[in-house]
Amino acid sequence: MPLNEILALACIASFFVMLAMGIPVALTLAVSGFVFGYIGFGSLLFSLLPARIYGVTANYTLIAIPLFVFMGVMLEKSKIANELMDVIGHVSGGLRGGMGIGIILVGVLMGATTGIVGATIVTLGLLTLPTLLRRGYDKSLACGAICASGTLGQLIPPSTILILLADIMGQSVGTLFAAAVFPGLMLAGIFCIYFLVIGWLRPEMAPPIPLEERQALPTRELLVRLMKVGLPPIALVIAVLGSIIGGIAAPTEAASMGALGSILVTASLGRLSWQTLKETVYTTGRITAAMMFVLICAQVFALAFRGLQGEKLVHDAFSAVPGGPNGVILFMLLLIFILGFFIEWIEISYIVVPMFLPLLAATGADPVWIATLIAVVLQTSFLTPPFGWALFYLRGVAPPEVSTLDIYKGVVPFILLQISALAIVFFYPGIATWLPKAIGW
Repeated sequence: MPLNEILALACIASFFVMLAMGIPVALTLAVSGFVFGYIGFGSLLFSLLPARIYGVTANYTLIAIPLFVFMGVMLEKSKIANELMDVIGHVSGGLRGGMGIGIILVGVLMGATTGIVGATIVTLGLLTLPTLLRRGYDKSLACGAICASGTLGQLIPPSTILILLADIMGQSVGTLFAAAVFPGLMLAGIFCIYFLVIGWLRPEMAPPIPLEERQALPTRELLVRLMKVGLPPIALVIAVLGSIIGGIAAPTEAASMGALGSILVTASLGRLSWQTLKETVYTTGRITAAMMFVLICAQVFALAFRGLQGEKLVHDAFSAVPGGPNGVILFMLLLIFILGFFIEWIEISYIVVPMFLPLLAATGADPVWIATLIAVVLQTSFLTPPFGWALFYLRGVAPPEVSTLDIYKGVVPFILLQISALAIVFFYPGIATWLPKAIGW
């Protein structure tokens, strides 16, 4: 085996060793890339790196990330999810499993407006978990519902996963947004059906809200509150996504309007203050800086790996995978799923996806369909133990009677449901591709 290929393998091995030692992911990427890149081709790495980093950070499309993050954080600060959960909970609470369906519906709406997993899970965990337990919901089922609901924003646009995948795969952000709409809604629908089935087969696990509690809020008042807290975020989503998918505005322009719209929504609810604005800007800066730092460090790793002929090594290794083009795609999805147990979606996106791009191009498969499949798999990385972020977020706000094992057990059915959604999109690509084609993207 040539020396460069040995160094490429050592580069990957050192990354996982340092990761297992608890070193932050961004630093493991940079250290592995610098060390083995320098061994492989000397100081040439350092002369190429600035141009590569500049090319990534100066990407106009990536400006949409902090703007969408700002929109999400501002809406989270407005506490609109609290009122949404209360209203939707009363509307759907008459069903067995209705509260679980309500949580999923709130997750869809909050995912389309905030897209921030931590904010959604923490809000729902604080607001609904004690209530669900008090009303007799199974601990694991309640925890799984909250975690699964919080991750929907990683597939339902506007999603940072889709923005970065568009950049990596050379696709339009609007195209990927359009492609992910129906798979995201389909996944939410699968979750809702699961709660209906549980309510039918195991009613003691998901009892309805008592009748007297539902009658305490008159129907007319309930509808008024539903309109008050539901219409502003829905209008914001339609304005932002509609302008992108419809080709009226570029993603960055639509994101800026979304950021402004979130300020107006918060102000309309009487919750806009200087403190809220300051906290939103600070949180947005922190989240964006963390993402960009990982992105920059990933460039070091990617440059070194490519220079060491790592892409050729991957191509040679996986060209023998049985099953033809579908075999290559399935192997990539399996690899991403397994890596999701241990590392975050940003690192997976910038390490694994570029490796497979030449192979994927050779298969002739629709890159929009491929990107949607990758996004669905990456979403599962927020749920898969031991390092699923959704699990950590809920553990931090769960009451003492809920154990870590309850949370881990609760997400397993939803991981299987996500895999079933992945299988549906795999066998029926039109679910992802028909909307972009229908609007001419």
